[in-house]
Amino acid sequence: MFSFGRSKDTVGLDIGASSVKAVQLKRGRGGYELVRLGIAPLHPETIVDGVIMDSGTVISAIQQIFTENQIKTKDVVVAVSGHSVIVKKIRVTKMKPEELEEAIPFEAEQYVPYAIEDVNLDFQVLENVDPNANELDVLLVAVKKDIVNDYLSIISTAGLSAVVVDVDAFALENAFELAYDPDREQVIGLVNLGAAVMNINILQGGFSEFTRDSPVGGNRYTESIQKMLGLSYDQAETLKLGTEVDGRTLRDAQPAIDMVNAEVAGEIRRSFDFFRSSSHSDTIHRVVLSGGSARLPGLVEYLSENLEIPFEVANPLRKLKVDSKKIDPAHLETIAPQLAVSVGLALRQAGDK
Repeated sequence: MFSFGRSKDTVGLDIGASSVKAVQLKRGRGGYELVRLGIAPLHPETIVDGVIMDSGTVISAIQQIFTENQIKTKDVVVAVSGHSVIVKKIRVTKMKPEELEEAIPFEAEQYVPYAIEDVNLDFQVLENVDPNANELDVLLVAVKKDIVNDYLSIISTAGLSAVVVDVDAFALENAFELAYDPDREQVIGLVNLGAAVMNINILQGGFSEFTRDSPVGGNRYTESIQKMLGLSYDQAETLKLGTEVDGRTLRDAQPAIDMVNAEVAGEIRRSFDFFRSSSHSDTIHRVVLSGGSARLPGLVEYLSENLEIPFEVANPLRKLKVDSKKIDPAHLETIAPQLAVSVGLALRQAGDK
């Protein structure tokens, strides 16, 4: 949403709570090609609710990815999420673009719980079904400046330049549209179950109609397994991914997993119910689930049954050209769901709205 320069070649850089992910795409006549890809893990508590607590670790992870994967491009697109990000669909009186630019800060004061001088504001006018309407639907985005500045500082210290700062939920939307050619007649839920934050974005008529970040993520599964079975955090994480630990199997961890499944389903249900209460649509036709925990055994089936909506695991790479000599296709298939945000960011260029 926020542009800081112009560049043709950019790298999508997803700085998440459990890992940093970088994706570089190249656009050709037949579509996009995956050129470079890198992932570096982060320790828990490195990033808490979108706030970077240990900048040195994040900087080292970014530099490691770019060095090991020979990524030469220095211009990156990053995203923010969490409670410091406000996304709101608002309605304003129809006016000229330059008048709207001046009016937005005053309109935003009604919806942003921070001093306007403390946030970066951006907006996008949404398509109006009735061209004769006297009002405009506007998507308003506000992000606390100190959060944006923290990300910009870290990226600069890592020797890179941030040309766009986006929002996780919108990056999901970009990745989904590239991979799936969505039906605009359908209402589609995009849910990204990250390590610490779950991003929810509901598309109606091809546009983002509702977004929400929930502080429930994949780390909850690890913590629940750790507590129930008396394991270390790293052991619980290993077990969560399906590898036996000290004779304990995923079946032993199932009660702990079921507890968090119910919590995740409850958070999604609350968001969907709120959308239904404020929208013209009662139906959400399908949900695409991404994030590192999307492949958790039984999760998609549980959510589909519990919420009575078909869920599927995202593959944001499904339409990308990949050189199998450079990147292992089997490895890609395993990690694909957690690349949704970074792929969506890699599609952006400076100057985009």
